[in-house]
Amino acid sequence: MSDATHPADRHDRIRVLGACENNLKDVSLDIPKRRLTVFTGVSGSGKSSLVFGTIAAESKRMIDETYPAFVQGFMPSLARPEVDRLEGLTTAIIVDQERLGANPRSTVGTATDVHAMLRILFSRMGEPAIGSPNAFSFNVPSVQVSGTMTIERGDGSESIERSETMLGGMCPRCQGLGRIDDIDLSELVDDSKTLLEGAIRVPGYTADGWLVKIFVASGFVPGDVPIRDLTEQQRQDFLYKEPTKVKVESMTMTYEGLVPKIQKSMLSKDADAMQPHIRAFVDRAVTFQPCPDCDGTRLSAPARSSLVAGRSIADVCRMQISDILPWLRGIDAPAVAPLVEALAETLDSFVAIGLGYLSLDRSSGTLSGGEAQRTKLIRHLGSALTDVTYVFDEPTIGLHPHDIQRMNDLLLQLRDKGNTVLVVEHKPETIAIADHVVDLGPRAGSDGGTIQFEGTVEGLRASGTLTGTHLDDRAALKDAVRSGSGAIEVRGATANNLEGVDVDVPLGVLTVVTGVAGSGKSSLVHGSIGTRDGVVTIDQTSIRGSRRSNPATYTGLLEPVRKAFAKANGVKPALFSANSEGACPTCKGAGLIFTDLGPMSTVSTTCEDCGGKRFMSSVLEYTLGDLDISEVLGLSVAEAREYFAASASKVPAALSIVERLADVGLGYIKLGQPLNTLSGGERQRLKLAVQMAEEGGVYVLDEPTTGLHLADVQHLLGLLDRLVDSGKTVIVIEHHQAVMAHADWIVDLGPGAGHDGGRIVFEGTPADLVAARSTLTGQHLAEYVGA
Repeated sequence: MSDATHPADRHDRIRVLGACENNLKDVSLDIPKRRLTVFTGVSGSGKSSLVFGTIAAESKRMIDETYPAFVQGFMPSLARPEVDRLEGLTTAIIVDQERLGANPRSTVGTATDVHAMLRILFSRMGEPAIGSPNAFSFNVPSVQVSGTMTIERGDGSESIERSETMLGGMCPRCQGLGRIDDIDLSELVDDSKTLLEGAIRVPGYTADGWLVKIFVASGFVPGDVPIRDLTEQQRQDFLYKEPTKVKVESMTMTYEGLVPKIQKSMLSKDADAMQPHIRAFVDRAVTFQPCPDCDGTRLSAPARSSLVAGRSIADVCRMQISDILPWLRGIDAPAVAPLVEALAETLDSFVAIGLGYLSLDRSSGTLSGGEAQRTKLIRHLGSALTDVTYVFDEPTIGLHPHDIQRMNDLLLQLRDKGNTVLVVEHKPETIAIADHVVDLGPRAGSDGGTIQFEGTVEGLRASGTLTGTHLDDRAALKDAVRSGSGAIEVRGATANNLEGVDVDVPLGVLTVVTGVAGSGKSSLVHGSIGTRDGVVTIDQTSIRGSRRSNPATYTGLLEPVRKAFAKANGVKPALFSANSEGACPTCKGAGLIFTDLGPMSTVSTTCEDCGGKRFMSSVLEYTLGDLDISEVLGLSVAEAREYFAASASKVPAALSIVERLADVGLGYIKLGQPLNTLSGGERQRLKLAVQMAEEGGVYVLDEPTTGLHLADVQHLLGLLDRLVDSGKTVIVIEHHQAVMAHADWIVDLGPGAGHDGGRIVFEGTPADLVAARSTLTGQHLAEYVGA
């Protein structure tokens, strides 16, 4: 048998048969292996359900099943996707937009193992030599142990005095966080009140709650004396007492002073991971500043004193990654040559992927979704693995048109090594390089979930589908731009890489702030404008969604609806919450029954008692305008708009919310649809709809085109125009050329990234930017509009 007809060569496709995950409607298709396949379609059409929820999820689940049942018990159990059959799967490596983690101890260096390699280098080469790699780790404290060790022998026992010192690199004052916090006690406590009157102003510490009851019942602090009248000892115990066991209503509990309690429960967490009301409290009550002992480096004095080629590990981690390479290549020591080579390869990958402007000590929680995704990709660029499936979720997010070509080259490089590359994408520049295109639609939600086209890019253009029709869309420059009515003045901005930037952002118009990734856009807008009074900021932080949270609960729509149902039927509002008194007792309001099968996957089945409606049958007898509460939650936004406007079911507060949801292009989603089934683009627009209701004269949007289909960008531009026409000032951080072309004013930062950026390279109208062609943005915008 010749190689050409070898049986192994027949398995050149991933075959999907009968996929029904989320909104997919019995989808079947063949995906060529060792090719680049791009999945397109409007946001919510089913792309992620097919690629991530079906193909990648089943690949991961099957690999997990190869581990012993004992090991699987410690791993998250994955349910089998809703699909009849999958054939030809290979190991899937998912490179998604999930943030790298909001642990305040996690940095770019630790997340990519570069810091681990640097620690080994310094432990081998550092002068003076101070110890093992742990001596350079800001996560390892120094420990001193001494005591008596008794050794039992046949002829008796022997006691030996022993002392050990293990040197760690953690700064003892800030405990490796690089910052210390200064707490404003007046924001923590209203000292004119007693504890029982609600003196503690911290979220969650209600006067009748358990957290306050522990203080009162402890015996250390009287509950009926104003805080200002406490004795010095009582005040010290209330604010700073070390953890102590106390009896509270016959239970033994741990009493701890308010300040250390807050530091452990709130301040040790990354600010971006906090719930909004907790974040607002922390912003009011706490000021963070670099630790004076370590100057914000997180490291102890010995770790900072050991040098390699004239630099300490703290110096190296503070440098821009592209600047570390010359220092690293100057180390000529055969003993560490393999280590230096591996480090150089990894740092070269950072530069190749357009992240050379980052520093290794940057907290990983501060990276944008696009930066986080590219940082994860670094692990795979030099990998010797082939014939695996790489799955990408919009890898061009956060990339300037100048950088997209670089990302395209990396995707092709992975494919050319013999891998299958699956990409969910909206940008035409990346769709253009596909070997194979799968277009889903025709629309979103229940109107999507079917294959509209499979084939080549040229075939897509001629297919007549929504994506094919809009693939070659190019926005034109506006004939006339609005004039500003004043300006927001920024003077001497120096956050991160900004070099004393002075700029006037006009009021009453649409301003786009642009520039290559890392040029200083976010530092300028969020650092100098977003913190001002009257500014509403809609950033890229993700919505944390569970099965129990949905658009109705997230937007606050359910509250007026519950009250309307209660008023119409003369009962309590709590009955109309599936998370409260109205919940089906069998499934506890989840709508599903989860059966734990030990080491096998947990099985979920629809609750038979409520039929998946989540409410008690008695609750469903109450109606508002002929619909019960479960039927209202089953309405789409567009249907709810008519329902809440009708006289029999009029709820003005709910109507204004659904109108905002429709305005941001979410008319198709169901009010009760779990948030964890929404795509990234849908979640960002949901957040936009909520924050549009906030009172403010200035709106700041951070890349609002994220996750938007080509056909939806025009809808977004219309929304931005309506905001400006209503008297608002809109400032958008954006790379999409259609948004730039539609702007009234453009502020371009650059010319490069990191220390090569941080300067204003252009201010003016889009037409002037195109005419000048003096910046990278101007050149790409001119090409885009065909000027």
